[in-house]
Amino acid sequence: MVDQVRADQAREERVRVLVVDDEPQILRALRINLNARGFAVTTASSGAGALTAAGQTNPQVIVLDLGLPDIDGFTVLAGLRGWTDVPVIVLSARTDSADKVQALDAGADDYVTKPFGMEEFLARLRAAVRRGSVATDSSEPVVETEAFTVDLRAKQVIRAGAPVHLTPTEWGVLELLVRNEGKLVGQRDILTHVWGPSYGTQSNYLRVYLASLRRKLEIDPTKPRHLLTEAGMGYRFVR
Repeated sequence: MVDQVRADQAREERVRVLVVDDEPQILRALRINLNARGFAVTTASSGAGALTAAGQTNPQVIVLDLGLPDIDGFTVLAGLRGWTDVPVIVLSARTDSADKVQALDAGADDYVTKPFGMEEFLARLRAAVRRGSVATDSSEPVVETEAFTVDLRAKQVIRAGAPVHLTPTEWGVLELLVRNEGKLVGQRDILTHVWGPSYGTQSNYLRVYLASLRRKLEIDPTKPRHLLTEAGMGYRFVR
């Protein structure tokens, strides 16, 4: 009886992952590899199944293929973002940069292109879980700018009186800049803090995410006043 209780507790403590893909071999490979590394894995092979499973299992991270047989992955992503901020890693054979930008703008936290290396994928998965589980201090301040307000405790941004939806990754970038108000934060520092040490040279990630943040927060994204670029060095937040 005691052993059963411990087994149940161990299952409850495992990070819950929902993997959505219509290729049986990919589902099987990810299920085996993730289970072997202590994750609790649920799989779905359709968009409708993904939305149902997400509601039933409350995953802590979702791996989502874009090319699903019934509902386009972008539609599934939009459906998820209507009610949850869970980190989403898009897994797709589409290599066009426009698809990557569209996925990130739609609320994805990362984009992995097929075929992929399992170890790199697992590193990205762990980074997404960390971003989604960062806790905040109850005494954190509220930072107000002309265009938007950042509530560090509630992990929320308000613009024009309404909350702005940010993905966990977007929040991670914004939070780091806000906490270092007025200071230049280097590209490598942001990448390492938000994505992990293995991403220190992926500056293209930052350009995409800063562009997305500016579209969501700045009055004129083409002439940002609060999220500033220091060419070749990093970024700076000013009120």
